[in-house]
Amino acid sequence: MPSESADSRPMPEARLSNRDADRSLARLRWRCRRGLLENDLILARFLDARGAAMTTDEVAALDRLLDLADNELWDLLAGRAEPEDAAMRPLVAALRAA
Repeated sequence: MPSESADSRPMPEARLSNRDADRSLARLRWRCRRGLLENDLILARFLDARGAAMTTDEVAALDRLLDLADNELWDLLAGRAEPEDAAMRPLVAALRAA
């Protein structure tokens, strides 16, 4: 969600430069290699579809999700659990739709 400035106008979300985006996407692809095939498939599809357009906030949120154990991540992606952090819900919903 875009942050708001002092005059209540939404500020655009930060985007990565092309070079930083390429490096960040490559790093995320490496981190998305999981032991559970189902996670691999969903994460790879998501990165193929949206990886290049991710904001810095989305990259940070995905990094936090990737810190989870495979089974915990699968429970979120499969809809068996909801993220405790409400800020993670849009990303989890996008991953589920991938």
